[in-house]
Amino acid sequence: MISKEVVKRAVEMKNPPRIPILYLNKFLERSDILACGYGEAADFPYRGTPKSEWGFEWERLDDTMGQPKFHPLTSWDMLDHYHVPDPHAIGRFDHIPAFIDQNHDKYLMGSIGISGFNFITFLRGFENTMMDLVLEKEKLDKLMDIVFGFEEEMIRSFGKYQLDAISFGDDWGTQRSLMISPDMWRAVFKPRYKQQFDLVHQQGMHVYFHCCGYINDIIPDLIEIGVDILNLNQPDLLGVEDLGERYRGKVCFNCPVDHQTVAIHGNREEIFQYVKKMKDHLSSPEGGFIGYIEEYHSVGMSDENFHSIIDAFETYK
Repeated sequence: MISKEVVKRAVEMKNPPRIPILYLNKFLERSDILACGYGEAADFPYRGTPKSEWGFEWERLDDTMGQPKFHPLTSWDMLDHYHVPDPHAIGRFDHIPAFIDQNHDKYLMGSIGISGFNFITFLRGFENTMMDLVLEKEKLDKLMDIVFGFEEEMIRSFGKYQLDAISFGDDWGTQRSLMISPDMWRAVFKPRYKQQFDLVHQQGMHVYFHCCGYINDIIPDLIEIGVDILNLNQPDLLGVEDLGERYRGKVCFNCPVDHQTVAIHGNREEIFQYVKKMKDHLSSPEGGFIGYIEEYHSVGMSDENFHSIIDAFETYK
């Protein structure tokens, strides 16, 4: 059975023959899942540089992913003259046919990248965005229309290529709680996500949603509005056993050995025990679990632990 079918069966709870594995940034040839984002406009003069079409410049001071160097909409006065990138610009999807042709046996995702709320903070700044939710809601709504609207056009364009899923990356949790109250999240963001997820499903694709941090309060909401694959990279914050007890069979989990605990500080035996625990609590004979492997030396993962994680997932798949 090819990777594409194994993953689909895991997501749809249709008795996959094994647990599929997503390799994120190394050994991609082993991965059952591959993702590809949309490109910059062909006529963007800074194509391929840290400068973004959206007006910010990406900065990396070390081997971590980095962050925007400045925010182009620090004042709302700038919005009236702000240049919004054309979602239909030539060049955005030129690379997709070759990506599909070269990986036709894999489960393929069109990646929106860092999306939604997180992307809005790139434009306004985090503190400004948090204050806007209370003090400038109408203006923030206009910016949200722009960002979520652009993403919806990306979904429609990806849909023309008959991919298997659309992936979103929007972190909502701190180490202890949501960044905003669950009620505010449900009132402001839940309807917008539902509109996007409905659009994905209408085109026959799954919804893959990445969200870091403690998000227990909104996992039922995410499942309700259509998340098919939920990527949680800190399962210890949420509790592997608790996640399984509450949600096994209701959503397909995609989790690594916790990137803040065992993957960094554990030994080989503890890594194997952790992977087995996830299999026992998050997976079922019907499916519902996808392994996740990311080389993460930038936050302290040793090469030894990285290879132990690979061995553990390959052993228990």
